Amino acid sequence: MFLPGWSVRCVLLTLHVYACSGYDKQEVICSQGLSDCTMKDEVPLVFGGNDAVEIRNLTPSFKMCCEDTAPCVLCLVIDTKISFHPDKDMEDEDHSGHDEEDYSESKASLTVCYSTAPTMPTCKKVEFTVNHTALTHHNYAEISMVIIKPAGVSFSSRVIVYSYPPSHRVQVVAPSLDKVCSQELQERVEECDVPKLSSKINQEMNQVELRSADSNRGLPSMCVQYEHNGTCQKWNRATIPLYSVTPCMCFQAWEEDDQRLRRSQSCPFINTNFLQKNVWQNVSVSVRQGQMINGLSMLWWNLSAPCRLEGEVWPCHKVSSCKEMKGFRQQLTNGTWTQNRKGHWVKMGVFEDIDLQHSPCVMVNVKGMGYELGPFCYKNTDRWHWSVLVVGVMVLVCLTVLLFYLLHDFVKKWVWSWHHGRFVEIGRKSHVVLLSPPDVDDGVSESISRLGFLLCKQGFSVSVDQWSRKEQCTLGPLPWLHSQLLDLNSQGGRVVLVLTSKALERAEEWTRQQKEIVKTKGEDKGFPWVGSPYSDVFMASLCLIQGDKQLGRAGERFLLVKYDSHLCTERSLPELLQGLLLFQLPSQTQALMTELAVGATGSGSSKRTWTGWTWSTSDGWRAKTKDETAQQKASNCKYVGTEKNMETKPLKSTEMLC
Repeated sequence: MFLPGWSVRCVLLTLHVYACSGYDKQEVICSQGLSDCTMKDEVPLVFGGNDAVEIRNLTPSFKMCCEDTAPCVLCLVIDTKISFHPDKDMEDEDHSGHDEEDYSESKASLTVCYSTAPTMPTCKKVEFTVNHTALTHHNYAEISMVIIKPAGVSFSSRVIVYSYPPSHRVQVVAPSLDKVCSQELQERVEECDVPKLSSKINQEMNQVELRSADSNRGLPSMCVQYEHNGTCQKWNRATIPLYSVTPCMCFQAWEEDDQRLRRSQSCPFINTNFLQKNVWQNVSVSVRQGQMINGLSMLWWNLSAPCRLEGEVWPCHKVSSCKEMKGFRQQLTNGTWTQNRKGHWVKMGVFEDIDLQHSPCVMVNVKGMGYELGPFCYKNTDRWHWSVLVVGVMVLVCLTVLLFYLLHDFVKKWVWSWHHGRFVEIGRKSHVVLLSPPDVDDGVSESISRLGFLLCKQGFSVSVDQWSRKEQCTLGPLPWLHSQLLDLNSQGGRVVLVLTSKALERAEEWTRQQKEIVKTKGEDKGFPWVGSPYSDVFMASLCLIQGDKQLGRAGERFLLVKYDSHLCTERSLPELLQGLLLFQLPSQTQALMTELAVGATGSGSSKRTWTGWTWSTSDGWRAKTKDETAQQKASNCKYVGTEKNMETKPLKSTEMLC
């Protein structure tokens, strides 16, 4: 019977959890026929034995004792089976002077000790009253001793338990802390300070989100396993694709710097039924034939799935449908499951003495799936042909993408050339003249310098007006620009004009003044010559652009660039600049490089040759004749040097070209 006060409910878990009424006292449970059971400490080597009680069996074990919301502690439980010697009891009763009618009840006791290697033995003595008439089994009874937080015993301790007199001696090992902390009671064990994971299914994102259950902790080290005893594979991401999550998936978490390597384990998807489809969709079956030693044929089958399954496997002959071959059904639950490198569970089987002439196949019926899988055949030429075709198409697509990536720039340049009506030399680097706007400040100057150095790194021959101020002061803006254009004729290239808001205003003003000159046909109306091509390089470039447009060659030599930071307002280009290519930097830098690499090569090789423009007092700026051009070339200054060391020779003629 149970002692008075033993009223707290007992909960039995995987680790033999035992609920106790309190931690400040020991408990003892006696079977029917024993009463007044009490347990007390006994000093080793001092006590004496009770000859009337014999211990027949001694079974020690460890359990976790929990009470309400208090922390759980380790308990040593010693179960004993005892027998009695009635003659010894009667002698004791006669010696004490009791009447014979009272011999059915007698006092008795037993003593049990336990110890670990480094500690002294600890002994417990149980005293009780024996009611022989109430014993269920004649002269036999059972006593269970619960020792809460046994002295000197901790997790993983080896404990020797023995009776006194020493007739039985048993060794028992306390559970390890890792095992305790992997169970459901881990939150109630003070020693289990291990990180724990929480998971959330996000169906909108088709993923499972993992995070630490403790908001003050980051994501711990963890691994993923299929079923609680499966191989745990390291996982270092905070999400898992939903299609790979199954009801048997479990997680282990630990702190990397924890020398004891204690881990927590959780399997949060056990009752998530909609994830069962992920198991069924990942079932794979392979079939192969073989031959036994005695010459009989056999058919091997191999089934793999994320979780171990229940169901049946059987062979069949495939004609129009797969007809079952009777007498060969096998159960998936029988035998041993192993795990492969992916962590999936694998079940293998064989059908012996089977006819292989009709290419037998295998069918699978998984419990709860609702339909059969298969047939899976070891001769499946259709599937092989389709696999070869798919692989071939994939290889062809990959090669096409790779070639297009490698030859992208080459193809792009040839397409540009074809679009412009001629094929040009690919890879040739030409000459570039970079001109500044009239309102050059530090920001604009720095941007132009960076663009000039970028063009140099790309292999272009570059002249920048702000790098050649000395030559411009010596020759004048228009003659200097003219000398640069002579190099463009011989090497091919473009003039790049940088625009700002001030540059657009100047271009509009220059256009209006040129229209006034045309209207007056050169008559002196008294207005100032603000738009002179000799005032700066920018005004000189406008003069040349106007000449190109009158010859119908707009955009062959000049193109425009603007910076987002330098040209904030949206405004249309002046009439003079319309028709020229405009690039916005830095977003279109690559397009500019491509245009300079392939778009300017035609200027040097084209049959159309720039003849220049000359000033006439009667007609203003007019196109020069070829004779004038040839004569002028003999007297032009020649440009030599680099972008930072420009040298020019003075023009022999006082007539400046425009």
